Amino acid sequence: MADAPGSVLFACTMNAVRSPMAEAILKHLHGRLIYVDSVGVRQGEIDPMAVEVLDEIGIDARRHKAKSFDQLEDGFYDLIITLSPEAQHRAVELTRTMACEVEFWNTFDPQIVEGNREQRLDAYRQVRDQLLRRIKERFPVAGGPAV
Repeated sequence: MADAPGSVLFACTMNAVRSPMAEAILKHLHGRLIYVDSVGVRQGEIDPMAVEVLDEIGIDARRHKAKSFDQLEDGFYDLIITLSPEAQHRAVELTRTMACEVEFWNTFDPQIVEGNREQRLDAYRQVRDQLLRRIKERFPVAGGPAV
């Protein structure tokens, strides 16, 4: 982790599912080494199903407070990881005057899945697991929590 960024911002459309999940996972794995936050293009509310599927793997996201790019208190991040095309466009605009790397991880929005509760939860679990894999690849864990 010697070349890890000091601060990471995850961004998606509403800061309700994907970016709070990614924030919670990275904080769980590297919260003492990396400052982690998340935002949306628009402010939403944390989705209870996102909280539930994180809880299944021992990560508590109940205290997450959704916010938008406009509510950012600190405009300095080493890395912004965007999870939706809309967030990618906003991050590119934001970083035109900043020395900040932007990565686009196009991530499915599980909120659009219809069906019974279990089918919907499965979609959230798939997103959680995809984010967990990508985060572990991008920010390798050396002797950290076994999530």
